[in-house]
Amino acid sequence: MEADMRVRNRPGAAEKLASYPQYVVQDPENWRGRWQERFGNDQPIHVEIGSGKGRFVTEMAKAHPDINYIGIEIQISVISLALDRVIEADVPNLQIMRVDGGDLTNFFADHEIAQIYLNFSDPWPKKRHEKRRLTSKRFLDTYRQILRPQGEIHFKTDNRGLFEYSLSSFSKYGMVLEQVWLDLHESDFEGNILTEYEEKFSAKGHPIYRVEARFQA
Repeated sequence: MEADMRVRNRPGAAEKLASYPQYVVQDPENWRGRWQERFGNDQPIHVEIGSGKGRFVTEMAKAHPDINYIGIEIQISVISLALDRVIEADVPNLQIMRVDGGDLTNFFADHEIAQIYLNFSDPWPKKRHEKRRLTSKRFLDTYRQILRPQGEIHFKTDNRGLFEYSLSSFSKYGMVLEQVWLDLHESDFEGNILTEYEEKFSAKGHPIYRVEARFQA
């Protein structure tokens, strides 16, 4: 989820998630390789790993009805808040699921996904925790497996250390850095959708870093 976006335990969260199977995927393993069937169309599928309270993925789904979106979040209270947004938006091209982002190959077949979003992921700054960073080689191996050939990762953070690490990790992996922003909100980038965390820290004057990285075929 978004770094440091703490949420207290929300009573009734599990029951609420179970009450909306049209939005919340209860059995994601059973849809592996069949996600377009679940959506009922052949549109490309984009996945946000660590959706937090769901603002980004919900607004993306509203803005791009020609793309299917899946939001992944492990914390039950947080994803229940995301569900509130999804219910209100009522868009047919969005699903959410409560799973661990480290187990993606259990839920997606090889080359099933077109694009991945990583927004304000936990930086795990200590060296011994490097393998937990969502842009480490271990995760890149997984992303490459589930993404289509030349699939892309779009990554945003306000943490300069994590951003520099990620640029290096992408480059060492042989990925192409399509575009890099060192201060997104002062650039001419159009169509940026803010996450809750992004809005909070941008208001404090923190620069927002962004990169679009593509795997080579």
